[in-house]
Amino acid sequence: MEVIKISPRGYCYGVVDALQIVRKTAKDPQQPRPIYIIGQIVHNRHAIEELTALGVITLDGPDRASILEQVKEGTVIFTAHGVSPLVKQRARERGLNCIDATCPDVTVTHDLVRDLVAKGYYILYIGKKGHPEPEGVLGEVPGHISLIENEADVDALALTPQQQEKLAISTQTTLSQWDTRRVIAYIKEKYPHAEVHIDICAATQSRQEAVVAQAKGADLTIVVGDPRSNNTNRLVQVSEELAGVPAVRIEDISQLKTEWLQGKKRVAVTAGASTPSQLTREVIRFLEQYRPD
Repeated sequence: MEVIKISPRGYCYGVVDALQIVRKTAKDPQQPRPIYIIGQIVHNRHAIEELTALGVITLDGPDRASILEQVKEGTVIFTAHGVSPLVKQRARERGLNCIDATCPDVTVTHDLVRDLVAKGYYILYIGKKGHPEPEGVLGEVPGHISLIENEADVDALALTPQQQEKLAISTQTTLSQWDTRRVIAYIKEKYPHAEVHIDICAATQSRQEAVVAQAKGADLTIVVGDPRSNNTNRLVQVSEELAGVPAVRIEDISQLKTEWLQGKKRVAVTAGASTPSQLTREVIRFLEQYRPD
């Protein structure tokens, strides 16, 4: 079996920075205890388990504000996905020690939407409903922004004449660039004057483009990553829809089923931007040594 090791794959710099921030905080005796992460620092179970072993408590819930309600004292770390100004304000009001691990690319989007609204724009933000990144961005400019997931959401918009006058489009950083451009094109049909800002991060784009270019001709693509990771799920979609290669997503080697490999001569392997490298290496080693019965 030929194993195609798609590159780039795995951790992006935003994830690496966020994990380093948590590790440094956990090892610093001067940081007030307990140490909590408000939500999952990155969407990967294995990464979270590593931090738990360092004594860091990961809290989860329907949104960041409600998660914060669980914390009475100590240190709170905001995840790579970013949080709204309201969450930061409530944390400070409680006297909590606050550490921000927001990905710099996400911070750019926060700054952008604030700047655009200050200039009189109404924002159409393309993102995934229920994901923490849009939650934080929408919280920057409530009342001046709408979340758009697909064309149906565009049709459902009820914009006032004033809102329609100055429109700007922004995006979540971890979307499929092809899906995003399709939705943007649909918006532009209805609102040709809308100003477009595509904020999909370079790491997300490069990993998607690598799958399209390098998985072509493979019999199967294996994507290693957490089911809650949006960029991981988009890699599965990109393989199937753009590279024309069937794809499966697994968290780690324990989920790899050998029946998937029957009759396969070329298997491509990639990983989401929040997937620890050792998990992907284990999958690659297994495939390189695999011999069908």
